[in-house]
Parts: sequence; C-alpha cells; structure tokens
Amino acid sequence: MAHRTNPTLTEEEKLWHRGYAVIGVDEVGMGPLAGPVIAVAVMIRAKTAKEMKDLVALGVRDSKMLSEKKRERIFEVLAAHPLVAWGHGSVDEKTVDEINVLQAGLQAMRQAVAHLCAERKDTEEGRLFLCVDGTRIIPDIIADQRAIIGGDAKVFSIACASVIAKVLRDRMMNDYAKQYPEYGFEKHKGYGTKMHFEMISKYGPCPIHRKSFLGSVSS
Repeated sequence: MAHRTNPTLTEEEKLWHRGYAVIGVDEVGMGPLAGPVIAVAVMIRAKTAKEMKDLVALGVRDSKMLSEKKRERIFEVLAAHPLVAWGHGSVDEKTVDEINVLQAGLQAMRQAVAHLCAERKDTEEGRLFLCVDGTRIIPDIIADQRAIIGGDAKVFSIACASVIAKVLRDRMMNDYAKQYPEYGFEKHKGYGTKMHFEMISKYGPCPIHRKSFLGSVSS
C-alpha cells in the first residue's frame, strides 16, 4: 500500500514565483440526501512555504481523513490566521433539485471565489490562479484555473478549503437537527445511512431533503 502523504505547498510556490495569487477551491455535500452544497475558496497570502510552517504542522489534509474534533481545531486556527483568507458559497437543496448537483457544486464554488474576492482587495482578478479540486474548472470566472483530481490530498490550499467547508456544513446540519430532530441530522449530516433511510420511510421527507435524490424512498 502506498504511503499517504499530507498535502504540500509545492503547487502554490510554483505559482507564487510566477506572480499569481493562488486560491484553492473545494466543495462538500455532493452526495447527501439532504441539505446544501457548500464550497470554500482559500487564499494563502504568503510567498514561500517557510512562512506557513505553523499551518503545515497542523496536519491539514483532506477533511474526510480527519476526525470532527481535529477538523474543528484546524478550522479555528485557519479562521484566525493572518495569512489565510477565505470565502464560502452555499447552494440549497431546492436549487440542487432544479439544476442538478454537479451544477450546484460549480455554482457554490463560483460564489465562494466571488465572496473571497469581494472581501480581499489583493485578489486582482487578472493575476488569480484557481486550483480546483475535481475534474472541472469553474465556469464564468476570469482567472487561470486548473482542475486537480484528488487535489484535497495534494494541494495545501485545497485541503484547507476542504476542512473549512466540511466544518461549515456540519455545523449547519447540526442546526437543522434541532429544527427536524426526528431525522438525526447531527449523526449522519444528511448522508444516506440506514438510520436516515428508515426515518425518511417513517416520517417522509422534510423541507431540506433533496427530492431528486430520494427516488422511491419516501413513496
């Protein structure tokens, strides 16, 4: 089995040396039966990896590889770090049903980049480079881009975006659990677990369920 390594700043350093401001983009919530798709865009405001030694030492990696406690701890450090800027986007379940989840993910990522750029005056569009997790670049954005398969396991800024997006969405689903307690959203975060399917069969879908994902479950 190949040794799994943490993401690095190698990609960012190459682009910094070419004069780019680098933004890593990732989304979460593509697969759940309920709740929104959340995307986050992260810009590391450094010029060398040495400047970010403290963050690299945190063990930032693909959010799926971290415990909830570890994600929360990393989130708090990233949110307060002077060299980290980020923006987020959210597409709700109704829009997911209307435009499909792939388009919803791209729309959420586009929102995240726009949010970051609106907050940061140093994200001059002509010198932006987006490192996007997955197989598709983000449409309708004036910036150089590259889609990176498995980017959250390779590129540090994408991994940071992955962690922030996961924490934001999990917190949102925990809030929904208080509003719709019978479904147990605090446990499965909207994913298709046995318990979740059983609760849908028992109670029917609630307003945050994605109707296009349920098929015959609630019929």
